[in-house]
Order: sequence, then C-alpha cells, then structure tokens
Amino acid sequence: MQRIFFIGYMGAGKTTVGKAFAAQAGLAFIDLDVFIESHHYRTVRQIFEEKGEAAFREIERRALREVAGFEDAVISTGGGTPCFFDNMEFMNATGTTVYLKVSVDELARRVELNKNARPILRDLSGDELRRFIARSLSERTSCYEQARIILDAEHMIADGDIYRQIIGGI
Repeated sequence: MQRIFFIGYMGAGKTTVGKAFAAQAGLAFIDLDVFIESHHYRTVRQIFEEKGEAAFREIERRALREVAGFEDAVISTGGGTPCFFDNMEFMNATGTTVYLKVSVDELARRVELNKNARPILRDLSGDELRRFIARSLSERTSCYEQARIILDAEHMIADGDIYRQIIGGI
C-alpha cells in the first residue's frame, strides 16, 4: 500500500507532477482542493468567501483525513494544508510526503500566469507579488521542510526522472 502526499507552495507543480507520478506508478490521483469542491459543491474560493479561512481549514483538515484512508493514492494538497493543525505530522504518519521546492522568482513567474484564479494574488504583480510570495513562503518553509522527501522542482518536468527520484526516496 502506498500513499504519497505532494506538498509545496502554490505554483510548485503539485498537481502536474502528482498526476504524472500517479500515472507512472499506477496509483490513483486525488487533488485535495478538487475533492473538497466536489463534496461541498463550492469552489475553494467560494468557501473562503462565504465561510472564511478558519472554516475552510477545518473542512480541509477533515477532507485530508478522509483521502488519507484511500490506499495506493497520490494526493496533491493545497499550499497551506501542511501548515495548519497537525496536518504535516498526520501526513508523515500515514504516507510519504514530497515537498516540491521552488524559488520565489520561479513561483512568481508561474503564479503570474494564473493569478486570476487565485483571489489573494489577483491585484499583485511584479515586485509586490514576489514580496508576498517570499513572506508567505518563509512562514511555511518550516512546515514544508518536514517532508520525508524534498525535491528541487525549479526546472522539474513531469517525466520518468521524477518517478525515479521519488521512488528512490521512499
């Protein structure tokens, strides 16, 4: 039985790499945000707007525990998931955690391409966006670095090499 959690900041590639890894490993793929949205009939953005972050984080905590019951699965978490409650300890206890580590500049480049889908970033650009990411990432790094495997995902392409890197670390 395998259960692998991909963690990292938004734009790190958790979903892209997770899907590719799951396909190569013959495992199911679960995106935690999509799981939440399908069970609450609301987007993560709507849940945040309607109920607030504290309520969303509790929903996320419960959803994490539910998907952690699935066997032979790759789970892509939200960027903040490891940093609330005891989620990181829980993921380390129930599976293998993989942190996709990416620099602030690369995260800013990636997020800039899709920032309209991320309400908190919609009005930020350039240096302002980089400063926001740097501050947020520095707050989360201690959580992320508790992962069992840390991969430099700066130039990572979802190919067989990722599969070998992760399998080698398990």
